[in-house]
Amino acid sequence: MNGPNGVANGTLPSVLQTDYLIVGTGPAGASLAAFMASYGMKGLIVSQDSSNADTPRAHITNMAAIDCLRDIGLDVECYKAGTKNDTMVHTRWSNTMAGQEYGRIYSWGNDPKRKGDYELASPSEMLDLPQTLMEPLLMRYATLNGFKCRWDTEFVSFEQDEKGVTTTFLDRISQTTFQVRSKYLFGADGARSKIVRQAQIPLIRRPGQGFAVNVLMHADMSHLMEHRKGNLHWILQPNLETPEWGWIGCMRMVKPWYEWLCIIFTTPDAPREVRSEEEYVKRIREMIGDDSVEVKVLGVSTWAINETAAEYYTKGNVFCLGDAVHRHPPNHGLGSNTCIQDAHNLAWKINFVEKGLAGRELLDTYSVERQPVGLDVVTQANASLRNHKNIWEVLGNLEPTVEERMKAHAEIYADSPEGHTRRERLSKALRAIDREEHGLGIEMNQRYVSSAVYQADQGAMPVFSRDPLEHYHATTYPGARLPHAWLCNHIPSKYISTIDLAGKGHFTIFTGIGGQHWKATAEQLSAELGVPIRVYSIGYGQDYKDVYLDWEGIRGVGDSGCVLVRPDYFVAWRCPSWGEEAPSKLKHVLKSVLSLH
Repeated sequence: MNGPNGVANGTLPSVLQTDYLIVGTGPAGASLAAFMASYGMKGLIVSQDSSNADTPRAHITNMAAIDCLRDIGLDVECYKAGTKNDTMVHTRWSNTMAGQEYGRIYSWGNDPKRKGDYELASPSEMLDLPQTLMEPLLMRYATLNGFKCRWDTEFVSFEQDEKGVTTTFLDRISQTTFQVRSKYLFGADGARSKIVRQAQIPLIRRPGQGFAVNVLMHADMSHLMEHRKGNLHWILQPNLETPEWGWIGCMRMVKPWYEWLCIIFTTPDAPREVRSEEEYVKRIREMIGDDSVEVKVLGVSTWAINETAAEYYTKGNVFCLGDAVHRHPPNHGLGSNTCIQDAHNLAWKINFVEKGLAGRELLDTYSVERQPVGLDVVTQANASLRNHKNIWEVLGNLEPTVEERMKAHAEIYADSPEGHTRRERLSKALRAIDREEHGLGIEMNQRYVSSAVYQADQGAMPVFSRDPLEHYHATTYPGARLPHAWLCNHIPSKYISTIDLAGKGHFTIFTGIGGQHWKATAEQLSAELGVPIRVYSIGYGQDYKDVYLDWEGIRGVGDSGCVLVRPDYFVAWRCPSWGEEAPSKLKHVLKSVLSLH
C-alpha cells in the first residue's frame, strides 16, 4: 500500500526529490526560504541542529533588512518580538555596570543630530531582534507557505551535473544516510561551511583577531539602567589583575533589563577554551560591580573573530550566502542584516529564471552584486573592532601590569600635557566608534554594477558628497536602492512608502504627470514578456500625492520620466522623459536586465 506521495508506507525513496534545497536555518537560509515561499516556490530546508538558534548571536536589525522583511509582511511580527530602538540609545564604556563610566556615545540612530537621516532613509525602524527570536519567525513563514523542514540532518557531500545537484545527508536520529536530488543547492551553512569548502570556492583570508566567549545569562539589572540605557556596555578594568581568558567584557542586552549576553574577550595570545561556570560567574560579577545582582548562566559558546570573505558566491547550481561567504565580528551590527539582503537579492532571480521570465545569466549577477558588499562588510567590521582597541589602549588596558595600566589610566585625569594628549586621543577614538554606531551609509549605500542593472545611458555614477560609511546618499541612479518617500491619497489617508509599492515579486515603474503612456507600454510588455510590471504615477491628480515633495527632489527624472525598480527594491533603469522611442527602449532594457535573448 502506497502513501500520498506514491511511496510504500514505512519506507523512503532511495533519493528524495525537491526543486530547491537549502542547507542552514539561520538568518540567511531561513530568510531565503521565506522569500522564495512568498513567490509560491516550494522546497526543503535542513539543519544539523535540533531547533533554531539557542543563543542570541546577531541582534541589531537595521532598516535595510527590515525593509526586506517588510516585503513579505514579516516586519510587523519582528516589531512585536524585538525591543524598540529607545532602549538602544547609548553605547557605553565603564569600569563596572554599576560603577564609574569612562564615556558614552549615542547609537543606532538615537543621536539627535542623526535622527532625521534615519527617518528619511526608510519607512522602517531600527530594532534589537536577537537571532533566537528572528529565526522562528522566518521559519514559521517559510514552512506555512510551501517549504518543508528537516532538523537533525547533517550535510555530508554533494555532486552536481548539468541538470542539478545530488546531496547526501546524515539523519542524526537514525544514523542513516539519504540523498536529495534538487535543481539547486543553497549553502547557508554558516561560518564553517562544508558546502563552500566542497565547492572549492576560494576564500580571502586576513589575519583574525583572536577568540571571544559568549555567556548567555539571567541577571536582573533593571535598577541600574535608568541612567545607563543602551544595549552595549563595554567593561574595562585596568585596576584589576584580570585573567587572560576574561580580559575585557561587553554586556549586551538581550531583553531589557534581565537577560544579557556577556561577551568576554580574551587576551591576544589566550587559547580557545571554555572555563567552568563558577569562573565565569565570578568574573561577570566583577564586571557588574553590584553584589545584589544574581547571575544565572544559561549557556556558553566560543567564536573566532574572523576577517574572511569568499571570492565568489556560486559554482554551477550551488549558491552560497550568509556567514558561509562573509565572516566578521559583530561590529556595525551587519551580520544577519547582510544575510537577509543576500537572500532578498537571490530569491527573486531564482524565481524569474524558474518561471522562464529571465535567462540563466541573471543568476550570475547574484555573486557579482553581493560579493563586493560582503567583502566591504567584513573589512569595515574588523576595522571597527580595531577602533575599539584604540579605546582600550587609551584607557590603559593594554599595559602588561596593573601598576602600568593604572599609571596610563591616571593620565586621563591629569592637568598636564600628557593628560591633555590622552584625553584628545580618547575623544578621537570615541568619535571613530560613533561612525560605527551611526553607520547608516554602509547599511544602505550599496551600488550594484552588473548586467541586472542598465547603466549604459546614465552617465557617470554620482559621487558621494558626504562620508559614504556614515551617511546614506539617496539616488535613483541604476544599481542603487530605491529611495524612500512618503506618499498618500489626495484625500489625506494613511501614508504609504515608495518602498511599499515596489517588491512583492514584480518590477515597478514610478512616473508622474505626462507619463501616463508608461502604463500602456508596461501592460503591453507584461503580456509579451510575461514580466509582472506595476506602474504608479506620483503627483498632483495622479495615483499618489508626494506628501512632502521628497520624491520630486530625489526621483532624478522629469515629470514624464520613469524609474524602473527591480523586485528587490534596487533601481534597474531610469528615463528622463517620455518620448516616441520609450516603448522600444523599455523593452530593450528589460530584456537586457533579465538576460533575455
